[in-house]
Amino acid sequence: MSEEEAVERFFERSMPGPETKPLFDLAAEFKIGFYLGYAELTPDGRRFNTAIMTDENAKIVGRYRKIHLPGHSHHIETAPFQHLEKKFFDVGNEGFNVWTTQGVRMGMCICNDRRWAETYRVMALQSAEIVVLGYNTPSVNIHWPEAPHLRMSSHLISMQGNAYGNALWVAAAAKCGSEDGFHMIGGSAIVSPTGEITALAQTEDDELIFTNIDLAIGETFREHVFNFAKHRRPEHYGLIVERTGAGAPLGKKPD
Repeated sequence: MSEEEAVERFFERSMPGPETKPLFDLAAEFKIGFYLGYAELTPDGRRFNTAIMTDENAKIVGRYRKIHLPGHSHHIETAPFQHLEKKFFDVGNEGFNVWTTQGVRMGMCICNDRRWAETYRVMALQSAEIVVLGYNTPSVNIHWPEAPHLRMSSHLISMQGNAYGNALWVAAAAKCGSEDGFHMIGGSAIVSPTGEITALAQTEDDELIFTNIDLAIGETFREHVFNFAKHRRPEHYGLIVERTGAGAPLGKKPD
């Protein structure tokens, strides 16, 4: 389909819109805050892969526009399917932010963002306690042969390592199973600041997972092993923002 057809069919000009208003109404009735991802079309015509967070009254308290866009912007004839995220979306322009809602400091990301260490660290530097995200990961890697179990493994490792290294909870919800003839992994999970998976979906059907979250676990890590104020040394991390791609080693022979 053309870009114009895709925008008309899939992109939201407002949130809530006609299709999502019933969700907002029901959430407000039951006093449930939620995270929702969608394709956003801005008034000036820009397109973002976006997520919003609501409070218990279904009022939007935060918005995130996806920053780490995978895939490609052109048609690859040999690919079993097209991953055209770079074609249809602009890179997010609002950064990684944290909001306090329902008494908790919460941040958001989307799908591929969960694989990047910078995602969590920027939010941890804002004292985030929970990071929530949605994702849909194909079980087939179109770029190189990769067993499906490794797709699941890297998904979980990304969240476990970053939950631990940033002393926060991570909750991830999958859009999974077969869609348009292509399979996506499941693996919805909730991960503790200890790096432990405290809840994990067992199927690729509609499934509810939950856990009782003790925010004090994260506080313990932030006070001790990952006490940023005491132990971080940003004067030695400059290369992280000075370089985008990998370059030459900086090591010199000692005097």
